[in-house]
Amino acid sequence: MTEYLPPVPAATLVVFRRARDGGAAELLMIQRSANMRFVPEATVFPGGRIDPADVALAERLTGAGGTGCPDIEDGAARVAAIREALEECGLVIGMDRRVSATEASEARRLLLATGALAPVLEQFGWSLDLASLVPFARWCPKHRRAFDTRFYLADLGTGDVELSADDTETSHLFWSSAARTLDMAREGQARIIFPTRRNLERLAQHASFAAAAAHARAHPVTLITPRVELRDEVQHLTIPEGLGYPITSAPLGDVERGLD
Repeated sequence: MTEYLPPVPAATLVVFRRARDGGAAELLMIQRSANMRFVPEATVFPGGRIDPADVALAERLTGAGGTGCPDIEDGAARVAAIREALEECGLVIGMDRRVSATEASEARRLLLATGALAPVLEQFGWSLDLASLVPFARWCPKHRRAFDTRFYLADLGTGDVELSADDTETSHLFWSSAARTLDMAREGQARIIFPTRRNLERLAQHASFAAAAAHARAHPVTLITPRVELRDEVQHLTIPEGLGYPITSAPLGDVERGLD
């Protein structure tokens, strides 16, 4: 009998920036390191598991009121998404003011040394603007090592910042439109698992952060657990209709599930 392991709470940040050529907005994508146990070398959005320190900070902020979060779990996920973006990419986002490249670099070093976002906020006198993150989706596959992941949208604007991979969990990062990243997957240039592909297809419908955010607000977040269904004698991996996704199923044999 397979041992049951509860899902691991996690958070992901879909960061937008305006394209310099005036085209569709670009999204920050990262390539996971080859030595990672979960989906090595996959192209994903920045993010990771929610740590106890994220929960503690969310509890403190929620107790102070005015965070823009409906509950502690949502607040902790937003904190984790912001922390992971700084840790993995050197990106400071979700703060109450603009941050210089020098500050961002120093903040990242402090975060890596302490493992928590609270000391960074205290050191630099920053306050979190958790309400600036727009809830987009929540996915929790039904398998033994599942992550219960909340996705949020965030706007960087011009994207005029200095970013770099951490060379530990992340080997490479780049900006790309959702449509272009999907093309890269079709061309064999990127490994994209099922949830990332479906979310990219959904995001590719919108040319700007404003449009994607409006779409997200029109589709309240519902927990998505993909299911295997038999369709025309072929097994498909499916998600529910009506949640804003233009494609809701794919033949199981064509799906990259990230279970290995």
